[in-house]
Amino acid sequence: MTISVRRTAAVAAVAALSAALAACGGGTGTSDAGGRARMGASAAPSAPGSGSPSAASSAAPQSGPSSGSPAAPQAGAPGKAPTLAPGPGGLTPVFERAKQHADKTVALTFDADMTSDQGPRAANGEHFDNPQLISTLRALKVPSTIFMTGRWAEEYPDQAKSIGTDANFEIANHSYSHHAFKAPCYGLPTLDEAAARADVDRAFDAFRKAGAVNTVPYFRFPGGCYDDQALRAVSTAKVTAVQWDVVSGDAFAKDPDAVAEQVLAGVKPGSVVVMHCTRSAAPVTEEAVRKIVPELKKRGYRFVKVSELIGK
Repeated sequence: MTISVRRTAAVAAVAALSAALAACGGGTGTSDAGGRARMGASAAPSAPGSGSPSAASSAAPQSGPSSGSPAAPQAGAPGKAPTLAPGPGGLTPVFERAKQHADKTVALTFDADMTSDQGPRAANGEHFDNPQLISTLRALKVPSTIFMTGRWAEEYPDQAKSIGTDANFEIANHSYSHHAFKAPCYGLPTLDEAAARADVDRAFDAFRKAGAVNTVPYFRFPGGCYDDQALRAVSTAKVTAVQWDVVSGDAFAKDPDAVAEQVLAGVKPGSVVVMHCTRSAAPVTEEAVRKIVPELKKRGYRFVKVSELIGK
């Protein structure tokens, strides 16, 4: 009986984790307010600092200071990158796909997931990182945006620094804990409004401590789950929430060809593709990328970071 109960509990835990990771690439998680928060206007880049306010305008986004020598980037603080103007009532804006669809650009994004309580699993040998994937992206010269949890950066500080000091990449915020900002969300523990805002700050702090420099003021909700309250909770962080329009299906996939086919079937000009940078949860992603990249290049696509799509 005891063995049966433990086995049932273990299966339930794995199922919840599987659903949560699949959710990162399984749906848009939108609410009515989320739809209204999708603004076409861009705002001026946020000043460094995870919560410092910046003036929003409808002017074309800027990529850096207009004159003078740029200040040295501050590790872990969101750098100067284009953001969207706030949504109705000051809600955090949501970006899913570039408005300008004529240019054949696509952003491959990778969620580096690790929850706040998975330290013992990492200590026992489970790999939440995927250094081979990062090496392949470098070798293929594919600019990418890595949505990283703070807990991941703490577990793999050398990798976080390496990614976050490489011009090929930009690090965006995927929360510290990978807990839900809206309930229900695939069995994830849920944060209240105050804890949700603090969780965003804590992730940026983890990036700073790891020495990551190329960080951007973008945020991806764990599980892709959000509503009015979640958009309001992170609004003072002055981030743009980034979702996706192409689901890779790489979470717990075993067939890289199937993942590649799903991505290739879904990509359109301006697309954001969601994938994962976690060996234990997405073991075939690197192999799928080696199939996806040459084919998209053959079709005339250019790979860009999310910041370039938002800046269009």
